[in-house]
Amino acid sequence: MSEAKTYHTIGLMSGTSLDGLDIAYCVFSIIKNKWSFQIKNTSTESYPKDLLDKLKKSTQLSGLDLCLLDIELGNWIGEKTIQFIKLHELSVDLIASHGHTVFHQPEKRLTLQIGNGQEIFNSCQIPVINDFRSKDVSLGGHGAPLVPIGDQLLFGEYDGCLNLGGIANVSYQRNNQRIAYDITPVNIVLNMLSRELGKPYDDQGSIAGQGNIDAVLFQKLNELAFYDIDPPKSLGYEWIATNIFPLFDDSQLSIEDKLATFTEHIAQQIAKQLPIGNSLVTGGGTYNNFLITRIDEQISGEQSLEIPNATILEYKEALVFAFLGVLKTRNEVNCLSSVTGASMDNCGGMIYNN
Repeated sequence: MSEAKTYHTIGLMSGTSLDGLDIAYCVFSIIKNKWSFQIKNTSTESYPKDLLDKLKKSTQLSGLDLCLLDIELGNWIGEKTIQFIKLHELSVDLIASHGHTVFHQPEKRLTLQIGNGQEIFNSCQIPVINDFRSKDVSLGGHGAPLVPIGDQLLFGEYDGCLNLGGIANVSYQRNNQRIAYDITPVNIVLNMLSRELGKPYDDQGSIAGQGNIDAVLFQKLNELAFYDIDPPKSLGYEWIATNIFPLFDDSQLSIEDKLATFTEHIAQQIAKQLPIGNSLVTGGGTYNNFLITRIDEQISGEQSLEIPNATILEYKEALVFAFLGVLKTRNEVNCLSSVTGASMDNCGGMIYNN
């Protein structure tokens, strides 16, 4: 590590649950090899309906239309980011963007996040870093999760970090190294079921709380082969569409019962994977009170959950992607092979600066 330095960075996160673009203006400082951070300004921007519809169908688009969507999304992200910068009169060193994941098949060395970095740079005229996953995947890794390096260096006081987003993932130290992996789908599935009732999501889990757990569906979910695979491992939309959605299609249950059953499934799978000690819980799923209650019921007395303030809860991933961008500019490791299974630790990301 070099001498004390401060970085003013914007992190951009658009998750698989398609609930919008999270923007976080973060200040990172490193003094004597120890990192600290502040989240100064935040915003969540909803996708315009036409863009959202395209993103929902992105896996079915032609190659040409997918390329056009990459440009359109990058342009929209750039516009929203420069508006944010001007609104808050910010001085920004760099922008780090996760992008929207369309395909994630690491076993084929394939991962694709769209949201064109050059378009973002063109709008903001500030160096942009994106495409954080491809290098790790090319090295035989899963390219996910990427947040654990941030968990280790920014949130090391916790025994574990649990993220409840479109997909739940966990991160913790084991045998003096960081491990992390995807556990189970969360909001991708819960939101999909809620939309069948005309609601964008199940507010606080109230609909699931009205349902009953179906033993047959619950058993089929728990028997999915993914849960028996040792980490490193990761999930993508394609796996969910292939393995989860058909189980619902084959069921005659009410939406309430499907939500209740899947929520219990999430809780059980998470309880099996949380480390002993105190785990920081973040992500949109943390607002699902029914889900949090079910996880609390499933975990042992040696496990506990800690929910942080609203800013960290909602913007931790944007914060960490801003941090990944900082590490990239320093040419330091921002992706851990102990997490992804790659042949080596690596420094991922593509830089657009002219």
